[in-house]
Order: sequence, then structure tokens, then C-alpha cells
Amino acid sequence: MLSVDPNVKVDISEQIIAKEVGVELVILDLATGTYLGLDAVGTRIWQLLREGKDLVEVCSIMVDEFDVSRNECERDIANFLEELSTRNLINLA
Repeated sequence: MLSVDPNVKVDISEQIIAKEVGVELVILDLATGTYLGLDAVGTRIWQLLREGKDLVEVCSIMVDEFDVSRNECERDIANFLEELSTRNLINLA
């Protein structure tokens, strides 16, 4: 199971601008003026969240699309969401 509640709602902050550059994503936090670059995996997770997928769906899709076990995927998504939340780029409700 995800260490983040799989039923948690992920809301992307309204104070950011995100732009895809190739297979990567650059996020600008307008509140702090800081940038964050996401690799292809982080970009794909971001896309799925923007589409409104829940965490169980995101993990299922990632397991299908990438060479990753379910347990590793769940752990990595939980860590990714924790980092985004710490940076105030998303809110977990």
C-alpha cells in the first residue's frame, strides 16, 4: 500500500506555472521564484495527477509504462508527493 493514503486528493497549487520541455517538465513557483525540473518519470506522474487520476491509478499506469515493481512505484510516488508538498507545489487533502 502507498505510504500516502491512496484516497488522498492531490491539488496542484495555483501559484505555479508548469511547462513541458521535451520529455521533462519545468515548474516555476511564483510565490518563491524558484524552479524545479522533473525528469521523464516525474513528468509522467505530474501529467497523470493533472488528469485527475487517483494514486492507485497513477501507480498502476506507472507500473505498466515503466520497468518498476508495484512496491517500488508506491514508495517512489509517496516520496515524490512528499517532496512536492514540502515545496508547496501541491496540497494533499
